[in-house]
Amino acid sequence: MNYLSKKKQVLSRGLFYKLILFVSTVAVIVYFLPRDGQFNYQFTVNKPWKYGQLIAAFDFPIYKADHVIKKEQDSLTSTFQPYFLINKGEQSKALLKWKEDYQHKLKDRLPSITYYYHIERLLKEIYASGILSNEDQLQLTNQTQSVMVVDEKLANTKMLSELFTIRQAYEHLLSADSLHFHPNILKQCSLNNYLVPNLTFDKERTESVREEMLKSYSWATGMVVSGQKIIDRGEIVNSETYNILQSYKKESIKRNESMGQKQLILGGQILFVSLLVLCFMLYIDLFRKDYYRNRSSLSLLFTLILFYCISTALMVANSFFSVYIIPYAMIPIIVRVFFDSRTAFITHLITILLCSITLRFPYDFILIQLPAGLVAVFSLRELSQRSQIFKTALLVVLTSATIYFAFELITESDLSKLNNRMYMHFFVNGILLLFTYPLLFLFEKIFGFTSNVTLVELSNINNDLLRRLSETAPGTFQHSMQVANLAAEAAIRIDAKSQLVRTGALYHDIGKMENPAFFTENQSGGINPHKSLSYEQSAQIVINHVTAGVKLAEKYNLPKAVKNFITTHHGRGLAKYFYISWKNEHPDEEIEEGLFRYPGPNPFTKETAILMMADSVEAASRSLPEYTEESISNLVDKIIDTQVAEGYFKTCPITFKDIDTVKGVFKEKLKITYHTRISYPELKK
Repeated sequence: MNYLSKKKQVLSRGLFYKLILFVSTVAVIVYFLPRDGQFNYQFTVNKPWKYGQLIAAFDFPIYKADHVIKKEQDSLTSTFQPYFLINKGEQSKALLKWKEDYQHKLKDRLPSITYYYHIERLLKEIYASGILSNEDQLQLTNQTQSVMVVDEKLANTKMLSELFTIRQAYEHLLSADSLHFHPNILKQCSLNNYLVPNLTFDKERTESVREEMLKSYSWATGMVVSGQKIIDRGEIVNSETYNILQSYKKESIKRNESMGQKQLILGGQILFVSLLVLCFMLYIDLFRKDYYRNRSSLSLLFTLILFYCISTALMVANSFFSVYIIPYAMIPIIVRVFFDSRTAFITHLITILLCSITLRFPYDFILIQLPAGLVAVFSLRELSQRSQIFKTALLVVLTSATIYFAFELITESDLSKLNNRMYMHFFVNGILLLFTYPLLFLFEKIFGFTSNVTLVELSNINNDLLRRLSETAPGTFQHSMQVANLAAEAAIRIDAKSQLVRTGALYHDIGKMENPAFFTENQSGGINPHKSLSYEQSAQIVINHVTAGVKLAEKYNLPKAVKNFITTHHGRGLAKYFYISWKNEHPDEEIEEGLFRYPGPNPFTKETAILMMADSVEAASRSLPEYTEESISNLVDKIIDTQVAEGYFKTCPITFKDIDTVKGVFKEKLKITYHTRISYPELKK
């Protein structure tokens, strides 16, 4: 019950981690995807169009240029007539007051009654024309030439020159007939007391009429229908095309800025990204379960996807250089080095599809990037030398350039219109691809992986640990070299990781350096220190070379992949020589097997299984009394069949066919190794 409950807890924690990884990946990618309606083209009048063919995605009007709109609206404004309301009561009040003042105060001042009738007539004319207040006059523009005067329900046009201000009306009263009516006499009458504005600015009606006029104004000069070609690469952006592009830009932003449109875009992006990420996780779960269970593997894969999606989105959103300089082929290279070819291609495919939705022309992008990724995968089956990165970068650049050139030949009718800038982008892409080599080291340290480059460096027999092994335990060193050759050849035959097996074989017995004399391959002169020890003590010394090897591996910072060979090359087996010897001397006693058993674990990969077989076979082959084809074949079959029967390979993914192939490799190699040379004849005297 405890085991089942613990297993359920582990599964639930793993499922929760994958759920968090899925949700966070989708959320981060969608967050950085552009959906603000930004128009991702830059263009200038009388300059060539530097993008591909642009096709209208929807119907849109061709808006007039700003200077044309301003000119036409200014023309409309100049003919526009503001509305004023006339108040007839002001005239009656003014005339009544003039009459009263004349009878009570002014009758004695004026020379005759004709002055009275003259002023009365002028006041009627002025009020009939209309008097504006200073505030209302400010509502009129310099271009206003006439106004509409509303008298009850009737509106009449009046020229602005016919209207009076208080000042103008007063001056008109004084100067209308200066020949018969002396101005100095009129000034004594305080005529400004009878002048009151009778026209009031009708703001509401004026604004309403102005809006109606602007609504009827035509902002467009034509129409572009969906699917119509706007411009093609290399064509000069003339003033007409510039106006169409500006209209397309304005309409695109207007469409995408609406809240409903943004929600639709967001929903589509979430659905698209979720489906692709889900497909990627299903692939790993169905076909690469060992990666699916390993958090480091998932973390590396999703880190790569996130990094490239964010980089692409930021470059597109900020119009920063071109996305074609981003070395997308680095993804399959890194994944191929740490994982396998199929996972490398699937990861590359998913990343390219996710990045493509940020671009205006996703098909061109996908068409170029997928072949480049395939070439990167197949040109770098196993990375062991720096020169391979240069070769891969060159092939990726050539592939991208060739694909793009072929695409241009299909779409362009004129070779002079070829986009040379794109080929410069491919060249920069190839240079950035060279940074894969140092990045591999960084990923190894962060995620705990081991690349072939590191394995090749570790297999150099001149490094400190292997040189110390060759000096301290030369027999063990030679044994390790032989095991490495056997295991690497077998790994190649069954499609396992040969470089990993070779490196693991070189280090699997480094623990013997602690007590080299207790191992037969290092003994000389017939001296055997085990003669003075009990079988239990001898077994413990031999078994301890595994734990001592692990300590040395940690001291020298060997990768975990190499440590696995140290712990598994004996599995959970017994130190059989001492175990059987003890049993033979104590036939009737119970034995504590733990004293003779290695700590393990048993092999859990093809590579560790190969090493266990190679180690046992190589060691046992040294004790054969004679080396014949039959004796070598029997030895190999006996040792490996015994390991299979004792269940050492139950937990590793190696098949019986693989084991049979490994047997054949060992037999071939051992026959060649122990082939008897012919003896050279001596010269007779």
